[in-house]
Amino acid sequence: MTDGQSRQAIAVPRSAWNALIVLMAGMFMALLDTTIVNVALPTIQVSLDASEATLSWIISGYALAFGIALIPAGRIGDRIGHKWVFFTGLLLFTIASLFCGLAQNSLQLVVARVVQGLAGGIFVPAVTAMIQLLFPGPVRGKAFAIMGSVIGVSTALGPILGGLIIQAFGDVNGWRLVFWVNLPIGVVALIAAARILPAGAEGRAKDGYDFVGLALLTTGLIALLVPLIEGQDKGWQTWTFVTLAAGVLLIVAFAFWEKRIEDDNPMVPPHLFSHPAFTGGTILALVYFAAFTSIFFTISLLWQAGLGHTALESGLVAVPFAIGSIIGASQSNRLSKRLGRTVLIVGTGMVAVGLVSTWLVLRFVDAADLVSWDLLLPLLIAGIGSGLFIAPNAQFIVATVDRSEAGAASGVISVMQRVGSAIGIAVIGSVLFGTLHITSNDPTQIAQAFVDSAAHAMAVSAVLAVVSFALVFVLPRKVDTPGGRPPADARREA
Repeated sequence: MTDGQSRQAIAVPRSAWNALIVLMAGMFMALLDTTIVNVALPTIQVSLDASEATLSWIISGYALAFGIALIPAGRIGDRIGHKWVFFTGLLLFTIASLFCGLAQNSLQLVVARVVQGLAGGIFVPAVTAMIQLLFPGPVRGKAFAIMGSVIGVSTALGPILGGLIIQAFGDVNGWRLVFWVNLPIGVVALIAAARILPAGAEGRAKDGYDFVGLALLTTGLIALLVPLIEGQDKGWQTWTFVTLAAGVLLIVAFAFWEKRIEDDNPMVPPHLFSHPAFTGGTILALVYFAAFTSIFFTISLLWQAGLGHTALESGLVAVPFAIGSIIGASQSNRLSKRLGRTVLIVGTGMVAVGLVSTWLVLRFVDAADLVSWDLLLPLLIAGIGSGLFIAPNAQFIVATVDRSEAGAASGVISVMQRVGSAIGIAVIGSVLFGTLHITSNDPTQIAQAFVDSAAHAMAVSAVLAVVSFALVFVLPRKVDTPGGRPPADARREA
């Protein structure tokens, strides 16, 4: 076959690329909202007189609901077709964004934020599924590369855009526009989705849904998260420890239930965990996302509530990490093919070095002398490492199981990433606010108290990053093809 014939064989119709634009608009919104809200937290706290626990719920609630919805939404899409699952999730996300900005108190905002996360978890699986369906062979890699770029840009743009909005419209109403920025994008994307995305039921999923498993997992994670977030605010009363214990028991019950219905379409196939490397890889996903997603929760509150800087200045602190992430992500695929697992070792090592360095800056630089330049190099290093790690990480974890299990494994990894983000914010929030002791109204004393507490919180993030570095070594040294299983000798070397 000639080169021209080869290109003709893999030609993709314009409609597929138009559909990709629509799908990327949804992905942009979902990922933008994981970072744009961080810089708005201090203004939300003042505007709604929100508690410290509420600030954690705004981030953790979104991440947890997002993660819980991923697997069932993906399976529903496999049954009825992904177009209308995407449309429904995007519609709910857009409506929830409206109500986030309309919230008049903390409870209304947290509820709307949880619904927004749930909606994101509904439509995001349809994005990857439709890329698989619309794009063949080599072209599919290009489509996924575009998706990776959108993820990187939206995540990087979030803090800066949030800061610009609050700077332009003020602290009182600016945070509402942080949520409403989704409205025009959502409306246009919904109209385009209805007209452009191909419809059709795929019919690939087995009949029935594991509602009992979903209920056990959801209640178990909520039971763990509630005391982690509310415990410090409530003085660690007896009920917090009882609820934690109940959460652990519910997670154990979930594991036993999934084992019981292993042959009847469980939510999480237990046999995946017969591969020790996969088990270690899922723990890695949880720990890593707990480490890195929490750092800007800490820095945003420190920079604004503690040091008195603007939301825009807080957003600019994140720029080195964002630039580093884009640089790392742009090279990660090429380096992973060349270096194998080493690229993940380098990536997590750089994140660990960056977060430890950030902790050292917060630990030993006085609040009066602390400026954004002090964090530039540590956050740049951590950002490059994060970019190197995140893109190929799932591929290496999926490579620890058989090809036929790749789809289920990908779903489990995505859930663990979101659950890790939720737990990370809950734990870091408890440490940050639990060690914050303000004894006067002196701005200098307040600033130093925030710096000291931020140092404690960053120390936890740094420890999690070091644990992530150690866990990388459970993954195979090489992968053959995405979603494929590595050769036996590679698995033995892992």
